[in-house]
Amino acid sequence: MQLNLRNPLVFFDLETTGINIVADRIVEICYLKINIDGSEVAKTIRINPERHIPEEATRVHGISDADVADCPTFKQVAQSLANEIEGCDLAGFNSNRFDIPLLVEEFLRAGVDIDLTKRKMIDVQTIFHKKEQRTLSAAYKFYCGLDLDNAHSAEADTRATYEVLKAQLDRYPDLENDMAMLSEYSSHNRNVDFAGRFIYDENGVEVFNFGKYKGRSVVEVLRTDTGYYGWIMQGDFALDTKNVLTRIRLREFNK
Repeated sequence: MQLNLRNPLVFFDLETTGINIVADRIVEICYLKINIDGSEVAKTIRINPERHIPEEATRVHGISDADVADCPTFKQVAQSLANEIEGCDLAGFNSNRFDIPLLVEEFLRAGVDIDLTKRKMIDVQTIFHKKEQRTLSAAYKFYCGLDLDNAHSAEADTRATYEVLKAQLDRYPDLENDMAMLSEYSSHNRNVDFAGRFIYDENGVEVFNFGKYKGRSVVEVLRTDTGYYGWIMQGDFALDTKNVLTRIRLREFNK
């Protein structure tokens, strides 16, 4: 089944120095841009993370310090990458929980202004887990009948994710070929920030999604525990999370 697109859809996958969205960095990004007319543009970019790539990460994706020594830094490619995905919806495998939050962090560190909050975000892994409970390699085998060669290569994973989504639409009649519907279906919750530290409750109120104030209104906590804002701003939280908290604070206390 071909995708019914209102905006170009960018499938992407990151290979990184680790799995911490705050501390780790991108070493490779591959994107597959599906235009509204069905034409495709694919590109893979190796990134110098400006730090050592741990051996355990290299064992997963096969990229070592020597492989990226002469590659550009993320800051050097950030603006051109932002231009490529501007106005596009995004899709990936476990992308809502990992790839998108980490990508947003890299853009913020690079000082590139790109607003992804209005984009549709389709997580093919979430659709798969709700339907079948498997990994990407198993999903590719299950839906497409093929073995995934070069698993954990960004390029192979990106294209496999695209093929799996199309096969999911063919397999499940209740999945509407509509990016807004797929984005809603594949979201875990109503995140306020990309890392999901704050979410909207059933009344549309921003609440904490972690720690001792989990489930409590963000505004209420900021009013009653004035030191909590400073603790988060000094803590090991994503830049996007800190920016969102600051916007809420300014919105409520500068009325």
